[in-house]
Amino acid sequence: MFRDREEAGLLLAAKLKKYKNDHGVVLAVPRGGVPVAYEVARELGFPVEVILTKKIGHPSNKEYAIGAASLTDYFVVPHENVSVEYIDRELQTIRSRLKEMYKKFMGDKQPENLEGKTVIVIDDGIATGNTILATVNLLRKSNPAKIVIGVPVASKSAVEILAKEVDEVVTVLVPEQFYGVGAFYDNFSEVSDEEVLFYLDKLNKLKKAG
Repeated sequence: MFRDREEAGLLLAAKLKKYKNDHGVVLAVPRGGVPVAYEVARELGFPVEVILTKKIGHPSNKEYAIGAASLTDYFVVPHENVSVEYIDRELQTIRSRLKEMYKKFMGDKQPENLEGKTVIVIDDGIATGNTILATVNLLRKSNPAKIVIGVPVASKSAVEILAKEVDEVVTVLVPEQFYGVGAFYDNFSEVSDEEVLFYLDKLNKLKKAG
């Protein structure tokens, strides 16, 4: 059980120490992954940025993911009755939303070049693994040297699925009984945009001081 996301981040950072000498970058899944990523990036001395991806839903059921998009890339699993026009429209809508989020959190900073780097994707926990799997599929297109997923808590089934797709899945807890991510935190209150900016700002100050 974790007190909050910062404590979970400290415990996770200790398990990720082995990557400290790599040429790497921490990618935080907003919003809940940012306080966790703050502790990891501080320990490893890696730059951090928010990773923005959104699922592309099926036209007849938006909750059913048929792919995912980032600001620069996308992938879609072919489905019958899904037109190219629909995908183009969805990409435009998703990307305009992601651009707003990126501008809010990262300002005018150019996204990190991930080629040849150890990329550590951080979230506050994983229930099914489907969303993060979509993110991994997009990241692979950037040709990183390694993709590592780091989370304080994950379900057994999610770890099994993700372990086949990435170089390593690093967790603090993989409970026998999984009741949802929030069940393993004393404080799992929603992370606000202001808190995201607070943690990113603290890291920037540390980087400048260092």
